[in-house]
Amino acid sequence: MKEKQLYMIGNAHLDPVWLWQWQEGVQETKATFRSVLDRMSEYPDFVFTSSSAAFYEWVEENEPKMFEEIRQRIREGRWHLCGGWWIQPDCNIPGGESFVRQGLYGQRYFLEKFGVMSKIGYNVDSFGHHGMLPQILKKSGMDYYVMMRPMPNEKGLPSRTFVWESDDGSRVLAYRLPFEYCTWGKDLDKHVERCIGELKEPVDDLMVFYGVGNHGGGPTKENIESIRRMDADPSFPRLTFASPLDFFKKVEKLEHPVVHDDLQHHASGCYAAHSGIKMWNRQAENKLILAEKWSALAERVNGQKYPKDFHRAWKNVLFNQFHDILAGTSIEPAYEDARNMHGEAMSIAERGLNYAVQSFSWNVGIEQEEGMKPIVVFNPHAWESRANVEVEISPIRDYTVLVDETGKQVPYQLVQSLATANGRWRISFIAELPPMGYRVYKVLNREDGPAKLAAPSVHSNDYSMENDRFRLEFDPNTGFISRLHDKKAGFDVFDGPAAVPAVIEDKSDTWSHDVFHFQDKIGEFKARSVRRVEHGPVKSVIRAKSEYGRSTLVQDFTMYRDLDYIDVKVTVDWREHFKALKLVFPINLQFTKQTYEIPYGFKEREHNGEEEPGQGWVDYTGIIRGEGSLYGLSLINDAKYSYSMLNKELALTVLRSPIYAHHVPRVPDEDGHYSFIDQGIQTFRYRLLPHQGSWETAGTVKRTLELNQPPVAIIETYHQGPLPQKDSYLSVDRDNIIVSAVKKAEDNDDLIVRCYESAKKTTKAVLRFPQWNRTVEAEFGPCEIKTLRIPADPNAPAVETNLLEMEGDRG
Repeated sequence: MKEKQLYMIGNAHLDPVWLWQWQEGVQETKATFRSVLDRMSEYPDFVFTSSSAAFYEWVEENEPKMFEEIRQRIREGRWHLCGGWWIQPDCNIPGGESFVRQGLYGQRYFLEKFGVMSKIGYNVDSFGHHGMLPQILKKSGMDYYVMMRPMPNEKGLPSRTFVWESDDGSRVLAYRLPFEYCTWGKDLDKHVERCIGELKEPVDDLMVFYGVGNHGGGPTKENIESIRRMDADPSFPRLTFASPLDFFKKVEKLEHPVVHDDLQHHASGCYAAHSGIKMWNRQAENKLILAEKWSALAERVNGQKYPKDFHRAWKNVLFNQFHDILAGTSIEPAYEDARNMHGEAMSIAERGLNYAVQSFSWNVGIEQEEGMKPIVVFNPHAWESRANVEVEISPIRDYTVLVDETGKQVPYQLVQSLATANGRWRISFIAELPPMGYRVYKVLNREDGPAKLAAPSVHSNDYSMENDRFRLEFDPNTGFISRLHDKKAGFDVFDGPAAVPAVIEDKSDTWSHDVFHFQDKIGEFKARSVRRVEHGPVKSVIRAKSEYGRSTLVQDFTMYRDLDYIDVKVTVDWREHFKALKLVFPINLQFTKQTYEIPYGFKEREHNGEEEPGQGWVDYTGIIRGEGSLYGLSLINDAKYSYSMLNKELALTVLRSPIYAHHVPRVPDEDGHYSFIDQGIQTFRYRLLPHQGSWETAGTVKRTLELNQPPVAIIETYHQGPLPQKDSYLSVDRDNIIVSAVKKAEDNDDLIVRCYESAKKTTKAVLRFPQWNRTVEAEFGPCEIKTLRIPADPNAPAVETNLLEMEGDRG
């Protein structure tokens, strides 16, 4: 037995928020770290492993003397930093850029404060792991990964230690913990004995985690002494106080099986639990990304100071991506804290964005003209964008016209103002915007001006809408879509009633432990009214109001005259318990392929009805029966992450309503009073994008980003200025290369531009920065993420860097 070795990893799984709030998490962190330092004084061979830069920042700011003790133990090599991320997040729901920032802020913090970076990704309690993580880990300086969930009953793996590979070919050596990441008894004999059962030839080495966890605590004296006792017993393998890096360095020379897959499923109910935290996360991520883009450009073009508090905002967002917060499994007051942190983050983003775009709009040369109001519209994306823009403005007269910077009239229509007051109007129009640039539109109020453009409208009534591409029909009795006909393809997209609000019985706990399907339909919302509420040369809107029990649902279906997708605004007032709500769309295709967006990538999955995590879009593509043509439907949204596809039914899970922080086997009292999740009003938007051909050629990724980062409009005034009335700052010549982030570099005035390949194909692309007469050529492998550093010096070449914005290995 002594030829075999158990690497005993002393740790304390710290949930900063779960059945307690973050304030208690600060205290538990300090108490745990104090205990660990005391054990180190008592046992000179004891070593400790811990993750999450956020914890160390708490200690640095609140207990600096202890922080210095920790720094000394790290220098000695007895305190090991794992998981170079800000926190141990949910590993499905955050966006791709958030995973980059977890490493950017976590690893750079560790390097600045302790002189080292982590080589090991570390998410022992996260509820599943998306398939692009190996690339993100590798490009953040981490070659190894430790996880535990899904467990063997949820996901079969070829061995405990395996090579995990992402679609771009990046690989990390990964390890699934046996049984649990923490221990509860004083002696570790039983835990060690069951782990010994995992030692089967040729496996001679295993990691065994021990220490009191969840609410902190760490290794106890009894733990340490029982390890020493077992190590002295010849019937046990060698038990060594060690770090995960010790283990990985020992076993990396061996052959290991390769896993090329997501690591799913655990706690499938978490993909939909607590709509609020899911929506705040999506909004905050996109607001910060949007603000950084324009702030970085504003500094270079206009000298506008780049905000220093973006770091604080990102740290708030990253902290609230902790797996028990973003998954929706914490106690109710924790979400008041999360709301406040997200509010601070979004306020910082909005302030930075406003200063940035106004530094542009104020410097645009706009002529003085009586009765004219200029509107400057900004496109945050590196492609030409056509998008609906709505602006509150006054006054609007019968003779008011809207023109672009060349004087060409643009159709617009009046829609309901946000203010129920006289003297306020709201206009809607389709803006055609240059790549990552802006354009000036002008509202002209002159009775002697040009005659108002007579533009055709969408053909519509209370129960149907039709433009040049689609005809959309509704059942007046149910409020469901009865037909969506693609006139160009000569094809009915749906195979039955669609956009059906289906009520699902769901008596599972907050996590939905051991539940993988939500298909027990017990009812549907039924229409109270279906009628047209908006109509004009830009769009028509049909509103379907429906009811179920004490709950109400409003779906506003928008068809645009000039855009080939349908937008839907959903308002739900939910009053049900132990039920879930899905929107169901039966797709009229055969030989199908189902694709889900994952962070900075995508994943094809079976249509077996399992609840699946996804980002802003999913797609259902197949063959038109009897014709053989490729066709599909992309379902896009701005706030949801949970989907299912059962045979030909595509469904978006809107919400679930379990009890807050209900964990089996606890059975709620029949007469108990509980607080249920997702009660009350929520709103979100989804987009139906029917398409001929594949989603890759249909622009699904771009249409998703346009919904989640819409154009920004500023009402200006006339003034002289050096900037033209239309301009562009960055474009890419390949549709499958997405510019996902533009920001100021962490360590100097360089520009950081992050791109990713979105269609799994090798691509050569050219990025153009016309204002600086610079082009950058880049070669992308399938699904590759690239980070480019664009120096402020126009004569210095652009270079590729890693996700930490560091060249070379500084770990």
